[in-house]
Amino acid sequence: MESYLNENFGGVKPKDTSEEVLQKWRNLCGVVKNPKRRFRHTANLSKRGEAAAMRRTNQEKLRIAVLVSKAAFQFIQGMQPSDYKLPEEVKAAGFQICADELGSIVEGHDPKKLRFHGGVAGIADKLATSTTNGLSVDNDALSRRQKIYGMNKFTEAEGRSFWVFVWEALQDMTLMILGVCAFVSLIVGIAAEGWPKGAHDGLGIFASILLVVFVTATSDYRQSLQFKDLDKEKKKISIQVTRNGYRQKMSIYDLLPGDIVHLAIGDQVPADGLFLSGFSVLIDESSLTGESEPVMVSEENPYLLSGTKVQDGSCKMLVTTVGMRTQWGKLMATLSEGGDDETPLQVKLNGVATIIGKIGLFFAVVTFAVLVQKMLGRKLREGTHWSWGGDDALELLEYFAVAVTIVVVAVPEGLPLAVTLSLAFAMKKMMNDKALVRHLAACETMGSATTICSDKTGTLTTNRMTVVKSCICMNVRDVSKPGEISSICSEIPESAVKILIQSIFNNTGGDIVVNKEGKREILGTPTETALLEFGLSLGGDFQAERQSTKLVRVEPFNSTKKRMGVVMELPQGGLRAHCKGASEIVFASCDKVINSKGEVVPLDEGSINHLNITINEFASEALRTLCLAYMELEKGFSADESIPVSGYTCIGIVGIKDPVRPGVKESVALCRSAGVTVRMVTGDNINTAKAIAKECGILTDGGIAIEGPVFREKSLEELHDLIPKIQVMARSSPLDKHTLVKHLRTTFDEVVAVTGDGTNDAPALHEADIGLAMGIAGTEVAKESADVIILDDNFSTIVTVAKWGRSVYINIQKFVQFQLTVNVVALIVNFSSACITGSAPLTAVQLLWVNMIMDTLGALALATEPPNDQLMKRSPVGRKGNFISNVMWRNILGQSLYQFIVIWFLQAKGKSYFSLDGDESDLILNTLIFNSFVFCQVFNEVSSREMEKIDVLSGILNNYVFVGVLSATVIFQIIIVEWLGTFANTWPLTMGQWFFCVSIGFFGMPIAAILKMVPV
Repeated sequence: MESYLNENFGGVKPKDTSEEVLQKWRNLCGVVKNPKRRFRHTANLSKRGEAAAMRRTNQEKLRIAVLVSKAAFQFIQGMQPSDYKLPEEVKAAGFQICADELGSIVEGHDPKKLRFHGGVAGIADKLATSTTNGLSVDNDALSRRQKIYGMNKFTEAEGRSFWVFVWEALQDMTLMILGVCAFVSLIVGIAAEGWPKGAHDGLGIFASILLVVFVTATSDYRQSLQFKDLDKEKKKISIQVTRNGYRQKMSIYDLLPGDIVHLAIGDQVPADGLFLSGFSVLIDESSLTGESEPVMVSEENPYLLSGTKVQDGSCKMLVTTVGMRTQWGKLMATLSEGGDDETPLQVKLNGVATIIGKIGLFFAVVTFAVLVQKMLGRKLREGTHWSWGGDDALELLEYFAVAVTIVVVAVPEGLPLAVTLSLAFAMKKMMNDKALVRHLAACETMGSATTICSDKTGTLTTNRMTVVKSCICMNVRDVSKPGEISSICSEIPESAVKILIQSIFNNTGGDIVVNKEGKREILGTPTETALLEFGLSLGGDFQAERQSTKLVRVEPFNSTKKRMGVVMELPQGGLRAHCKGASEIVFASCDKVINSKGEVVPLDEGSINHLNITINEFASEALRTLCLAYMELEKGFSADESIPVSGYTCIGIVGIKDPVRPGVKESVALCRSAGVTVRMVTGDNINTAKAIAKECGILTDGGIAIEGPVFREKSLEELHDLIPKIQVMARSSPLDKHTLVKHLRTTFDEVVAVTGDGTNDAPALHEADIGLAMGIAGTEVAKESADVIILDDNFSTIVTVAKWGRSVYINIQKFVQFQLTVNVVALIVNFSSACITGSAPLTAVQLLWVNMIMDTLGALALATEPPNDQLMKRSPVGRKGNFISNVMWRNILGQSLYQFIVIWFLQAKGKSYFSLDGDESDLILNTLIFNSFVFCQVFNEVSSREMEKIDVLSGILNNYVFVGVLSATVIFQIIIVEWLGTFANTWPLTMGQWFFCVSIGFFGMPIAAILKMVPV
C-alpha cells in the first residue's frame, strides 16, 4: 500500500506544489461519498486561476501607468492644469480632494495631477493633515474621514453558517441513497403493516442519517471557527505611525488617508501613498507589477503602492488611498478564495480512503449479490419465486440498505478530514504556546524535522541589549554600571566624546521620542536601542544633535554589508561620513584612530593588535562587538554617490551584552535526545557565536564553527564532508544560509527548519521545509515567506512546535489504525455472514452508528490528543518514513483477528451459549453481536492511544475531549440497545449479557498489550 501511495499520492510537497500534481491526485480519487466535504480543505484551483488572471491584468495596467507617467513627466511643463471638480460631500466634510482623485494620482503615477494639487505638501493640506505631526483627530473627525475615504480593510468571504455545513453533510451520496431507501421502506412498510409498525425501519434510518449529519456538521463548523480565529491572528500587522504629534505602533487596519507612516527595510507598504522624506528607498513591486527590478522611490518618483515591499532604505509616507480602493485590496479579495494547498498527509490519506473505498465497494456489491441469491434460492425451494409481496420488497430494500451502509462504513471519508481536525486543534493550541502557523502543512512537517538552523540574536538570546564594555580612544572600560559611564567622560578628551555622541545619534536607524505619557521612549532595533541608551548616558542630547546637522545620505544596515553609514553636513560647514557595523569589517576599513589624547593618528601595528585583541576578548565573553568610525569628506560628496568604504578613523569598539534566554540549554538538549540537530547560523563575530553556542550546548567537542566567507569558498566535495560537522556558522550572509539549507535538504535528505527575521532571510525561509519567522524582530517580508511565526522569538517555542508536529503525525497514525480496524472487521463480518447465513448481523442503522463512532467521534477523540514529553525521546520520521508502519499493521491485523473470532463465535455458538430460543432469539443474538462489536471499538480506541507503549491510561483524564467522546459513545450505546430497539433492531439485554459484551470489549486491551510485545 505504501508504495502505491508514494507513487500516486506522494508527489505533493509541504509547499510550492505544482498545479499539475495537485490536479493529478484529485483525478485519482475514486469512490468519494461527499466531494464537498472531502475536498473542503484543499486548494480551489479554478479560483486560483481567476486570481492569477487578475494579477496579470493588474500588472499590465500598472506597467502601462508607470510608462505613461515617465513619458508625461517629459512634457509636464507645457500642459494645462487638470480640470478637477471637488464633490460637495467632500467639501462639507472639510477636505479639498476626493478618494477617486487620490487613487488616480498614485495608482496612475500621474505627475500632472500631482503638480496641479500642489505636490505632496499640497495634497497633505487638502487632506487636512500635517507632514510632521500627522493627523490631529478626535473620534468625530475620524468617522468623517472614514466615511469619505473608507477604511484600510479588505473584503473577505462571509463566514459560513452552521446550516451550510449541515447542507454539505447531506451531500453524501451514500446517505442520499439510504434516505431514498428509508423513504421507500416507509411507504412499503406502512402499506404492508400499517402505522406505526411498518414505519419503524424507515424512521430508524432517517433518524440515524440526521444524527450522522448533525454530528458531522457540528464538528466541521467548530473546526471552521478555529480556522477563522487563526486567520484573524495571521492578519495582525502593526506599523509605526505619527498621529497627534506622537510616533506610535498602530494596526495597519486603522490607517486613514492623511496618516504619516514610517517605513523601513522589510516592511510591506500598508496602503497607497506618497513619499515625504527618506533615503535610498528601493521598493519591490513584483507582487503587483510582475517586474523583478526594484524601483527607486524619491521626491521625483514619490508613488508607493499597497502590497509592495521595502527592499532597502527608510522613509516617511503620506497615506492617500486605503482598503478596497487600492489594487492590492482588490487582488487580496480574489486570492483569499483560492485557499491553502492541501498537506502531504491529507493527500496520502485521500489515497488510503480511495483504496479502501474501492475494496469496500467490491464487498458491498458482492454482499448484495449473495444476499439476493440466497433469497432467490429460498423462494425457489419454497416454490414462491413467482409470488412477490410487500415483505419481499422490504427484505430486498433491507439488503440494498446493508450493501450501501457497508460502503458508508468502508469508505473512510473521515481520514483526510481527521488530518485537518488534528491540525486545526494543534494550530489553536500552538497559538497559546506563542507559535502562529501560517501554512497547515508546516504543522505536520515540523514533526519530521531532523535539523534546526537557528539565528542567535533574539532566538537563543533575549534580545534585550546593553552596552557593557567599550574601548574608546584606545582605553578599555567596563561600562555596565551608570557611574562607570560618567567616569569615561572625564577620562576621554571632550572632542572625542563629542564625535562619539555625534556618531551614535546621527548614524542610527532608531529614534528617541516623547510618548503620550510625556516619557522618553527609544524606538529601533535592540542594537540601536542599546547604543542610543549609551549615548544618552554619556550626556548626549538626541534632538539637539539631530537638529544641528543635516543628513545628506543614509545607507541603512543590512545583513549582506554588515554595516550602516551616513553622510552629514556639519553646522560649521563641511561634510563628514559616519560608519558602524561588524567590528572586523568596519575596523578593516580604518587607517587612523583617535588616541588617548583625542588626537587622530595613523594606525600602527601595535594599535591594530591592541584593537583586534580587544575585539576578540569582548567576543569571547559572548558580547556582540560593533566598531564606530568616521571620516572627513574634504573632496565633497554628491547625494547620488555611495558612501566610501575605506579611509576611516576608528572612534572605538563597544561590547553589547545579550544574555542567553532561560531554558534554551534544556531545549537544545531535548532536541538532541529527539534526534534533531541544532545549528547556529548568525551574522555575528565567530568568537561571540562560539561562546554563546557553548553556553547553549550547541557547540560540542566534535563540532565545527566556521565563518561565512570561508564556507562559501569551499568546493562541493569539501562541503560534502564539512556540512554534517558544522554546528556554528558565523559572519554568514543570507546566501550562505540559503546554500547550507539547500545542501542539507538535497544532498543529505534532511528535513530542515530555519529561523529568520530579516528581509534577506526570505530565500532561506522559502527554501527550508519549515520557515520560522520571528514575530517581534521579524520583518513583514520574512513573516510572509515563513510557514510558522514564533511570536515570542524564543528557541524553546520552536521545540514546542516540533513537539506539536510530532503529536499531529502520531495522532493521525493512531486514528488511522483505529479506523482501519473497524473497517476490516465490519467488512468481513457482514460479508462472511451474508455469504454463510444469508443475512447481515449489523443492520443499516447500526452500521451508521458504528460509522459515526469511528469517523467523526473517533477523529475527535484520537486526533486531538495533546503532546507528551515522550514524543521528544523518539527519532524523527524524516523524509522517507512510512506513514502506515509495520507497528500499525501488526496492531490492526491482530485486533481485527480477535474481534472477528469473537463475533464469529457469537454467530456460530451464541444461541446455545446464552440458551436463546423463541421468536426473538435471532434479534437478541444480533443485539449481542452489535453490542460486543461497539464495545470492542470503545476499548480499542483506548488501546489506540499508544501504538507501542503498553500503558495506555497514562494522562487519559487530562484529555477532556477523549473522555467526553468515550462517555457519550457508551451512554448513547446503552440508550440504543435498551430503549431504541424498535428503530435500531435491538432487544434489551440482561445484566449478564451486558457484562459479557463489555468483557469481550475489555479483553481487547490485554490482547492489544500482548500484540505490542511482538517485534516487527
